[in-house]
Amino acid sequence: MQPANNTGLFVQSFARGLEVIEAFGQTPTMTLTEAAEATGLSRATVRRFLHTLVSLGYMRAGDKSFQLTPKVMNLGFAYLSSQPLVELVDPVLANLSKQLGQSTSVSVLDTTDVVYIARQETTSIMRINITVGTRFPAYATSMGRVLLAGLSDAELEAYFAQADLTEVTDYTMTDPSWLRSEISKIRAQGFAVITEELEVGLASVAVPIRNRAGKTVAAMNTSIAVTQHTPEDLTELLPALQAAADEVSNAL
Repeated sequence: MQPANNTGLFVQSFARGLEVIEAFGQTPTMTLTEAAEATGLSRATVRRFLHTLVSLGYMRAGDKSFQLTPKVMNLGFAYLSSQPLVELVDPVLANLSKQLGQSTSVSVLDTTDVVYIARQETTSIMRINITVGTRFPAYATSMGRVLLAGLSDAELEAYFAQADLTEVTDYTMTDPSWLRSEISKIRAQGFAVITEELEVGLASVAVPIRNRAGKTVAAMNTSIAVTQHTPEDLTELLPALQAAADEVSNAL
């Protein structure tokens, strides 16, 4: 739980530094002025943060621009290396991808997005390059809908209050009432299927990974190209996907 800003525990300068780092996730190279505009902070404030990051090796400075260095990945890998889930899913995904002949992934929910924590790629059927750390809006993904189905009613209401439900493709469902109904269906059936809502030509199926208390902590999925497969093909992949997710759940 994040402390409220007025408790005396919130370090505003640290938070602003993280905002600067996150801004470069959207635009890899920026000038001082562009970074200030992206964060809403003053040029003087951003200048201090940028040069601090340069001194620490997290940022490199060009003639008039700045960009992150690979060292910043240490911050993300600190999370990954601390999660037993990541160690558990990697070999399971490798076996599953070999069994299905399809790419497989595991993600967790971070506010309104899914974040990939593990992926086993066979052949890429997506235009978007997916790696560990890739984020997508939860409502437009099969894993995201599984994770939303695992939330309590109060948590789900908080999600809808924050989420920006915009179309990713022409097929993306953004109506809150429809999404709520679909999430209820997913809770009952235990899996989610989407077709071309995240990327045209792509369909995917996802299932939950649960801890010993029965709480959904992650989601596992696999995808197919709709030009090469039928929706029934996804149903045929479901038992193996569920067995792999259960293997991870039982080990947690």
